[in-house]
Amino acid sequence: MTIRAKLVTAIVVAVAGLALTAGVGIWGMNSLGDKFDDVREAGQAQALALELKYDITDFNGWQTAYGYDNGASRPIFLRSVMAFREDLATAKDELTTPAEQKLLGDIERAFNAFMALDVIAYRALQNGNADEVKRLFLGPEIRNFQQAADGADELATLEAARAAETEKAFDDAQTDALRLLILASIIAAVLVALLLITAWDLARAAERTLASSPPPDEPAV
Repeated sequence: MTIRAKLVTAIVVAVAGLALTAGVGIWGMNSLGDKFDDVREAGQAQALALELKYDITDFNGWQTAYGYDNGASRPIFLRSVMAFREDLATAKDELTTPAEQKLLGDIERAFNAFMALDVIAYRALQNGNADEVKRLFLGPEIRNFQQAADGADELATLEAARAAETEKAFDDAQTDALRLLILASIIAAVLVALLLITAWDLARAAERTLASSPPPDEPAV
């Protein structure tokens, strides 16, 4: 192999090593970016499930309050109900797996039963039948609330498990990317070292060739 061929080969190999390092780095960044998106989405889903859980507790509390203050707190109850409806609609759009949709359906059915009974209870309150209101709120309405709350609790548990899983996947991907990047860097360093060794050997070979060559003939006087 000629000196030029050896040098070109060494340069190509070294550049390939550097390209490998760059490629691994780009792949790692893209992979981590995808995993981070999964973590963010799982976190948002978990937050939404917890918001539904809070909403259910909130409107149930305000319903009980207006039952004992002769309806004064009902506007706050209705605002709380509206907030729940908005969060539920968002959840139905964003949480689309079969398990999520089933739990959301359970929550919605319990909520609809809760609101249907609320109409009856509020009518009794307007008619001055406080005992009937208390019977409804402390009996069947508590069961409707509990069913909705249980569904929200299951949903929150599901989303928490999903969030933990995506966080673990992100950590694993981060570790794998770092290992590959270190390996690629070592390979690139070895290839660059081989390039330098090859260049050094070629330079020494050229010096020996020049030293062993006879001096040029002196021109005649």
